[in-house]
Amino acid sequence: MKVLHVDTNHTLLIEQFKELGFENDEDYKSSKEDIEKKISAYDGLIIRSRFTIDSKFLDTATNLKFIGRVGAGLENIDLKYARSKNIFIAAAAEGNRNAVGEHALGMLLSLMNKLNKANREVKKGKWDREGSRGVELEGKTVGIIGYGNMGKAFAKKLMGFDVDEVICYDIIGGVGDENARQVGILEFQNRADVVSLHVPQTELTMKMINTEFINAFEKPFWFLNTARGSCVVTKDLVSALKSGKILGAGLDVLEYEKKSFDFGDFFSNKPKPFKYLRKAKNVLLTPHVAGWTVESKEKLAQTIVDKVKAEFC
Repeated sequence: MKVLHVDTNHTLLIEQFKELGFENDEDYKSSKEDIEKKISAYDGLIIRSRFTIDSKFLDTATNLKFIGRVGAGLENIDLKYARSKNIFIAAAAEGNRNAVGEHALGMLLSLMNKLNKANREVKKGKWDREGSRGVELEGKTVGIIGYGNMGKAFAKKLMGFDVDEVICYDIIGGVGDENARQVGILEFQNRADVVSLHVPQTELTMKMINTEFINAFEKPFWFLNTARGSCVVTKDLVSALKSGKILGAGLDVLEYEKKSFDFGDFFSNKPKPFKYLRKAKNVLLTPHVAGWTVESKEKLAQTIVDKVKAEFC
């Protein structure tokens, strides 16, 4: 096997591939067009999110047997076309699910207890105890949208917090487990005090969190998004924050991200909704790092090695 690595990852990936007898080439700077010119020489491709693997690219990859996506989302790969060419797809959602679960829980506790606000104010010399009074997670109903690897990891973290119940909504039936009861969308919207989004980016999920969806909830709720920014209409989220329909938001991802998960020039362009999010005391923002821990970097790489080894060795 000859493998091309186009994104940097944990060193164990190359080391263990070498132990399997694979030949590893690294090219972290060439353009997609230049990679296309030589990809036919390779049996495997390792990528995170540097560029899109579309049908044109796949047509040039005449010998490609597998693609290792070192991450959870697969929206940058034309999966249907790749599979039609019998290319094995190895994703690594198992590698960073624990990190995402911990990050989501940390965001929720920080929001509900106003830790971000209190920290900022105390450092500025303001001692506002009453204004920093939080609310407890105990007794709340936590709703999870998308109950795959990430959703299940978050649900597991909630055990021991004495929540009233964890419920989940997913288009796939029968995914509920001992940590979350699967419900229909009507019950979900009637009961949830917290909504955490853990869906992949698909045609069905893009822009799914919009005004119509938000207003269908019976109660005001706390909102978390550690999935994809494209799933949320930011201006609608801001309207709900202003009205109090959403009590607070923890956002690890934003719709302004580029496909490579970089932020582009939006810090300089400052879209109006983003300006509001930056100033809001009940909004917590992180730079797409929910699954980006020291431990997950190793786990992601190991997951890819294990899946490729199981398929080809």
